This record gives sequence, C-alpha cells and structure tokens, in this order.
Amino acid sequence: MTSAPPLTDRLDGLLFFPVTAYGPDGALNLPAFRAHVRAGVDAGAAAVFACCGTGEFHALTPEEFRDCVAAAVQEVGGRVPVLAGAGYGTALAARYARLAEAAGADGLLAMPPYLVVAGQAGLLRHYTDLAAATALPVIVYQRDNAVFTPETVAAFARTPGIVGLKDGLGDLDLLQRIVSAVRTEAEGEQFLYFNGLPTAELTGLAYRGLGVRLYSSAVFAFAPEVATTFHRALEGGDGTTVDRLIDGFYRPLVELRNQGRGYAVSLVKAGVRLRGTDVGPVRPPLGEPASEHVEALAGLIEQGLALTGVPAGGR
Repeated sequence: MTSAPPLTDRLDGLLFFPVTAYGPDGALNLPAFRAHVRAGVDAGAAAVFACCGTGEFHALTPEEFRDCVAAAVQEVGGRVPVLAGAGYGTALAARYARLAEAAGADGLLAMPPYLVVAGQAGLLRHYTDLAAATALPVIVYQRDNAVFTPETVAAFARTPGIVGLKDGLGDLDLLQRIVSAVRTEAEGEQFLYFNGLPTAELTGLAYRGLGVRLYSSAVFAFAPEVATTFHRALEGGDGTTVDRLIDGFYRPLVELRNQGRGYAVSLVKAGVRLRGTDVGPVRPPLGEPASEHVEALAGLIEQGLALTGVPAGGR
C-alpha cells in the first residue's frame, strides 16, 4: 500500500469551506452536513476545510467538532484532503488538533488565538507548539489579532509541520514581503499561500500577481457552478469571463455582504438553504441576515447562474 502524497502536493484547485448544519432543536444535523459535503466534492472541490470560520468553529463543542470532522472524512472517502480548524489558546488548540487527527483529518487550519494580541515571539511559540502536538500539517491563518512579520512567517516555513499561510488580512505589501522573506530565508522549503479574504474571487487577480493561486471560495458552498466557472476562467486567462462575473455577481455580492455583521458566515448559510439543503440557522452570537438581504441574495444567485449559462433552479 502506497502512502498518500504530502498535503502540499494535493492542494490544487477550489478550496471548499462547508457550513455546519443544525436541526430545528439547534443540535448538529449530521445527515444534512454530510449531504452538503458530498455535494461540494461532487461539484469539484479540491479540498474540504471542515469546522473552520464558515463552519462556525467558534460555536462548536469539542465533541461536536470531532463528530463533524469524522463525518466529513467518512463522506469524502479519501477523494480529496480534509482539513479541520484548530484555535483558542495553545492548550485548547492542541486538543482540537488531536481530535481532528483521531477523526482522520489530513491537516489543520490554525485559527487566530483567542482574544489576546500577542507579540511575534509568543505567536511563533503558539504555532510551533500546535504543529508539534500532532503529525498533521498546519496552515496558519493570518487575520485579526494574528498578523505576522515576514521574519515570523519565514520561521514558520522552517518549522516542521507548518506548510502554509492563509492570508485573510489583504495587505498585499506585507504579503509580498512575506513571500520574499520565505523565499530568501527558508530556501528549499515548500510553502503554500492562500487568499483567505471573505470573498476571495474579488481579489483573485491581485493575489495572482504575487504568485498566490490558491483561494478559499465561500461562494462554492452555495453556488459551485459560479465558483467553478470563475476559477476556470481565472486559471485559463479568460479575462472576459472573469470581468463579467466580477461585475455582475461578485462585486454586488460583496456589497450585500457588507450590509450586516457576520454576513461572511450567515449569508453563506442562507445561500446554502436557498439552494435546497436545510442546514439550519447560525448559532449565537451570529444572527440571521435580514429578510430583504436574503431576497437580494436569491436574486444574485439567479443572476450568477445566468452569467454562467446554468438555468435558475439548476444545480
């Protein structure tokens, strides 16, 4: 039996961040979650990132997290890698990492530490300790209170077990300096970069200018037809299609997303429900989108599908 290629060789394509499904009683709805994951993989997802930001990592108990990651692993059946979130303080992050490893995950997305704003030495220690907690490869998520200097990211790249950086900050000057530092100070290390902004397609062209091709697609969770059409056009240099989808779908979507707090998650979940999978509402402290915003999203989905040539209501 041959071992699977390393994670860094397996991540290539659209990265799928499924929402976590809840039932009417607020408990996990694992059958709906499995259906959502299965639909994403069948639609062409290159990897599944379970129980991360879009999956409401913050709202899950350790036991719920374990069950969701295990369900994703079982549903995917080895077709693509499954990565799971890990966060809070170092001890709890390590606990979540071990739960993900026991559930069969292929890697971790290391969320920012809880609440504290730490110096670079403390951040380096946190992620180094997390990487040492399991055999799973770790992608570090830069955003909010976890912002790194180029020197720190170069140190990450030299740390066994840390294989990449997901950028949710959007500071391209900083990211260019990070890429340069890793290239010069961690020469020979294979290190991945991801565009992790909430609607990454809108900045896809800019990130590609820095050589960053991988991105997480929130749209893929509810309109994979639009997301895959855009990705194919971006990869193939089809600027006409890229511009058409940015102008007619992605820019209006971002403007709608900016209408409410937490919409980067709750609006995505509303989109999944609109497409026919009852994944339930978000958990507090997040709240549901306003009804007029859900109605606007439904219209945008129809518009996006029309721009790709997919009939409204089709899947």
